Amino acid sequence: MPRKLIGGLIQCSNPLNDESKPVETIKQAMFDKHVPLIEEAGRKGVQILCLQEIFNGPYFCPGQDGRWYDAAEPVPGPTTERVAAIAKRFQMAVVVPVYEKEMPGVLYNTAAVYDADGTYLGKYRKNHIPHTSGFWEKYFFKPGNLGYPVFETRYAKVGVYICYDRHFPEGARALGLNGAEIVFNPSATVAGLSQYLWKLEQPAHAVANGYFLGAINRVGREAPWNIGKFYGSSYFVDPRGNFLAQANEDDDALVVAEMDLDMIDEVRRTWQFFRDRRPETYERLTAL
Repeated sequence: MPRKLIGGLIQCSNPLNDESKPVETIKQAMFDKHVPLIEEAGRKGVQILCLQEIFNGPYFCPGQDGRWYDAAEPVPGPTTERVAAIAKRFQMAVVVPVYEKEMPGVLYNTAAVYDADGTYLGKYRKNHIPHTSGFWEKYFFKPGNLGYPVFETRYAKVGVYICYDRHFPEGARALGLNGAEIVFNPSATVAGLSQYLWKLEQPAHAVANGYFLGAINRVGREAPWNIGKFYGSSYFVDPRGNFLAQANEDDDALVVAEMDLDMIDEVRRTWQFFRDRRPETYERLTAL
């Protein structure tokens, strides 16, 4: 019997760009805005849903305001558990990216993964942390220390790669070697330097590794940082690099696509990239 997967992505703008409001108020506004979209995904039969990077707040990393440390919480924790409870009503697995607090001063950019019955399966911590103008993430996040895990949900084996990670093919390959059938890349990226790469890098990862990929980006402009326009354009691609569904640059949206997981074996039989690897020649890739 063919293995079909219905995947969903949510792109969303921040409804409360007001620095005078408490951090928890801003987080709650973003959470509340996502709830109808999560429920819509459930009603449309989505089996695995992914939200955008740090979904329950603004992208605060252009600044160095320590008040945003208060946005971090344990994973699993109150926000991820609330999302999982909503998804469970629809028997929907979910990837929930949040700002994680492991202990005071130890913070990660993290995505929690829950199965369709609400079971917490584990988390991925963003490994590649940028520190450039407008993206001062090393002020807030430690680099990930969990490797490139793959989570076996009821419907498919899921990998996660977060935002800036997408510029590094090594982790994308590791997820494929670890068994991922679909990789989600929740992001917060603005028009300008990297927009032309948005439709190049991630389809290339899907092709090079023979899996499906869902790329998510937020929309809108966020004060007070005003680093540019988050250009949405969230999409799914298949292991041949074909676009299956895509949102526009401006609107809050739920992107839904049906994927034939049997295509993975079909493509890998044609393109034997894993078989033809030469890891004994790659020592330079891990040299310091």
